Amino acid sequence: MFMDIHDSPGATPEAVASVHMADVRVQGEYGVEYHKYWLNEAQGKIYCLCTAPDAEAAVTVHRIAHGMVAQKIIEVAPELAENFLGGCEVDPGGAALTPGTKLGERDCGTRTVLFTDIVDSTSLMGRLGDDACVGLFQQHDAAVRNALAATGGREVKHTGDGIMAAFVSAAAAVRCAIQIHASIAEACSDGSLMIRIGAAAGEPVEANHDLFGSTVHLAARLCSHADPQQTLVSNAVAELCIGKCLAFRDLGEVSLKGFDRPIRVHAVP
Repeated sequence: MFMDIHDSPGATPEAVASVHMADVRVQGEYGVEYHKYWLNEAQGKIYCLCTAPDAEAAVTVHRIAHGMVAQKIIEVAPELAENFLGGCEVDPGGAALTPGTKLGERDCGTRTVLFTDIVDSTSLMGRLGDDACVGLFQQHDAAVRNALAATGGREVKHTGDGIMAAFVSAAAAVRCAIQIHASIAEACSDGSLMIRIGAAAGEPVEANHDLFGSTVHLAARLCSHADPQQTLVSNAVAELCIGKCLAFRDLGEVSLKGFDRPIRVHAVP
């Protein structure tokens, strides 16, 4: 399964619906099925999700149908595809709709979900006492919320010893993580407070002001797998940051609880 990304400034909903239907008319000849798309008019980007025998077949359908070849194409692991195929309906033109969205309204695309976690929070409380820990936890909260405000992230919920946030931009999520680590390192130079961060990109299901689904699960697992003072991101996040002047260290495939196949993971230096 593949997701391709088009840089298409000025694209209109009507034009994108038209080219999607052109894909549908020819895709059967190449063993491809374009399931749905997302249009982010503000950023001039189109995201298309398809099943195809390989990336070249997906590209060929676009080339033959209308000539609008994507700038990027990302392979999506089957266990993560539910983010796109589950819990999200489409309108007659193939545009993705978020839960509760009325016909004619569109989702703006993928989300990057980010988790922070205070390292050894339980032992910290036992060693330092409640009062001292409250102060440390407040420093964490302030660092995360200041970074979210600076990078356009949205706090989804507090998890007790961390914060879950969501971003429209994957690059903004990575920059947020970098800022959080820097702020905490400056505020707690003695190492009394250390955190780990995980982030994954996809389309989580949104309900009651919370996010659910495999994207959320993956981000949480990456956070748990990270070393103290480290940020781990999924391959999709790294791919979406191409050209954004952000560095990543490819850690290869990592086995994570709850996923049938190893997940390719990157560390943010």
